[in-house]
Amino acid sequence: MTSKFRVCVSLLALFATPAASLAQGWIAEPEVVRGLSGSVINGLVFEDLNGDGIRQTGEPGVEGVLVSNGLEVTATGRTGAYSLPVREDMDLFVIQPSGWRVPVDERFVPQFSYTHKPAGSSQQLRYGGLAPTGPAPEWVNFPLQRAENGDAFTCAIIGDSQTYSNFEISQFRDSAIADLVASDLSGNDCMLYLGDVVGDDLELLDRLFEVGASAGVPQWALPGNHDIDLDATVPADSTDTWRRLFGPAYYAFETGEVTFIVLNNIYYPCGGEDEGVPGREYCTTSETARYNARVSNMQMEWLENLLRRIPQDRLIVIAHHAPLVSFIDSASPVHQTDNAAAIHALLDGRQALSVSGHKHSLENHSPGQHFEGWQEAVGVGPLPFRHIIAGAAAGSWWQGDFNVDGDAQSLQRMGAPKGVLMIDFEGAGYTEHYVGSRLGAHRGQWVDFNTPAFRQWFGALNAWRAEPRATRDAIPPVSINDLADTRILTRQDLAEGTFLTVNVWNGAAETVVEARINDGEVFALTRTQEGAGEAALFGAMYADPFAVRRQASIGRYALESRSGYERSRGFETGRGTPYQGAPQPQSVLAETNMHLWTARLPADLPDGVHRLNVTSTDRHGRQYTDFVVFEVRGERPPALFRSDVWEARTDN
Repeated sequence: MTSKFRVCVSLLALFATPAASLAQGWIAEPEVVRGLSGSVINGLVFEDLNGDGIRQTGEPGVEGVLVSNGLEVTATGRTGAYSLPVREDMDLFVIQPSGWRVPVDERFVPQFSYTHKPAGSSQQLRYGGLAPTGPAPEWVNFPLQRAENGDAFTCAIIGDSQTYSNFEISQFRDSAIADLVASDLSGNDCMLYLGDVVGDDLELLDRLFEVGASAGVPQWALPGNHDIDLDATVPADSTDTWRRLFGPAYYAFETGEVTFIVLNNIYYPCGGEDEGVPGREYCTTSETARYNARVSNMQMEWLENLLRRIPQDRLIVIAHHAPLVSFIDSASPVHQTDNAAAIHALLDGRQALSVSGHKHSLENHSPGQHFEGWQEAVGVGPLPFRHIIAGAAAGSWWQGDFNVDGDAQSLQRMGAPKGVLMIDFEGAGYTEHYVGSRLGAHRGQWVDFNTPAFRQWFGALNAWRAEPRATRDAIPPVSINDLADTRILTRQDLAEGTFLTVNVWNGAAETVVEARINDGEVFALTRTQEGAGEAALFGAMYADPFAVRRQASIGRYALESRSGYERSRGFETGRGTPYQGAPQPQSVLAETNMHLWTARLPADLPDGVHRLNVTSTDRHGRQYTDFVVFEVRGERPPALFRSDVWEARTDN
């Protein structure tokens, strides 16, 4: 057989293979045994030697495994047996122990729980909620298989994929998921979605998880405010559809020397018990149901019970949708977690890490850092351990023009690209880095210049954005075509103040940013926000010109066709919101930033073409380097073709 023929046969075999079989997992589920129903549920956690999910003679129990009913936590005995009280509405789940793995379904969603809600959801819900489960089973047995040895693994942390449509799931497939497939995750590796997995349409969950399964590792997840039953009238029903389509809204699992504690801090609909906290009056005064960022009292009790069972030397990763605190909304009581301080207290003295989503911003908060507004909003000062808001796989809600790979550029609120936070764990230690979708792991920063012309242009655009949409001019006062090249600098630009700007996407307090012009001395850049208790700074001086230039004029607004289909005009995001007409800015611009470094350029730079080398070094020693060529001119040359050149031609 010739090599060319072998290649053709291999390709034919690949395309003839069902998608589900491209990545193989251990497919099984807990064994539910009906019988006498009482006030307790008994069961076994066992080694599933033949992989069928059913406990059989010769399959040994596994001792010391934690099992919970969502409130109490117990450990299995010598034979793998456990017993827990039956609660009226509960998820019974095993906590995957280190060295073992739970089964998955065809979507690579872990199968580790049984939902008990005898009467089902208390109301009819649009997306189905939970059907009545009937009396509690007599036994629920949880199968385990041995995992690969070693305590080193990688977890892809996915913030806000937030797909409102099948078109946006295709965008997610062609960006974040394509990168994860290329990263070759395997073994003990995992994916963890931090909520807002979809955008209100819960029927999209299955397809999204099917697409994510192509990465070939378990997909753990938690609900965000766009993954809940928005027609629920009581909090007890608000995650019922999620529980049916995924599993528990809060739980835990272990891998290596790490315990992941997954919390649901979207309390919906909030009400009287929330309004007593300043800034949450909307919970009772709003005409429509609202959520509050709060971990329920029952979860807090469960968390305390769980932590009593976890050795002090393990790393605790708490995962939740709304951040405990954030920079981008540091003064907001709505988007930070009410009981953040109580969670900090429960984790006092432990090695811990918080990961969250929700903000569509990438924020790496170092221990000791704090911003104005945290104390007033949620009672938190300097942080006791690292908190990372992991950005959004959707970026700015799938807005922006298309990249060369066909996915929307969609830069986030502080200018970082859409993407995925990758955390490499070894023992109880970890290193984190961010991978911008379709940009490669070697890129981690944007470099540009903040010029007087940029600040004037940005001011005009921002003033227009501040006007009421219904009454302002439909066409912005300036577009990207009106901004002078930021890499041609005049003497006047340098005299008035031109600043080198470096937006280090995952930058933190420990990050060092240095630059060199030509063969000159290396100089350091300064972070615009110290994280020493100050407020977030907004405006042209704190904006990232590189990101803003790409966010400012979105051509997709102006798309037209003769198809006769109205919804083919412009584009849609969110709940079918149309974006049509003249090119417009994204809904957010990178006008504030906690990971922006700047340095003023010398006023005496000589005329000519200059080389700039910029390197950022993170707290783990990972470096990102960019090379930029810029010009200094006495006067700015004309940007566009000179009409007099054409008029002077004799041959036309």
